[in-house]
Amino acid sequence: MIDRRTLAAMLALLAVPWSIQTFAGGRPPTYVFAWGLVNVDPVGVTLLTDFLFRYTMGLPPYILAWPLSVGCYLLALASAVAGRVTGREDRRVTAGLLAAAAVAQVTLARGFSVQPDRAAWPLGAVACLAVAWLVYAAPFAHGD
Repeated sequence: MIDRRTLAAMLALLAVPWSIQTFAGGRPPTYVFAWGLVNVDPVGVTLLTDFLFRYTMGLPPYILAWPLSVGCYLLALASAVAGRVTGREDRRVTAGLLAAAAVAQVTLARGFSVQPDRAAWPLGAVACLAVAWLVYAAPFAHGD
């Protein structure tokens, strides 16, 4: 059975905005989560699946870093669950996938930030690296 703290840490990544897009001129930010985009004015949610299959025509290539990071995260989550269920998790793989998700998030934030009057804050990258360190790499993780 998967350790509750590990599962909680991995699932908490779904609640953290992976990137916060801010704009000049007082426009409210857009929050990019693993599962979708959230706008506050007007209030709206665009699921990742809708974004990928309805709204991706003509968008810049760096946008694809978002689903890539989600894919790495989902593989990390699957690795953690499968490893705990079977008792044979390679923590380096899980931590590496979280690190790859973080790198992809930084790529997305960088792509947004080079545009005029816009900045992006890769909060998800920090969160993914924190989970990778605290759960999988820290000397005290899992009693090591």
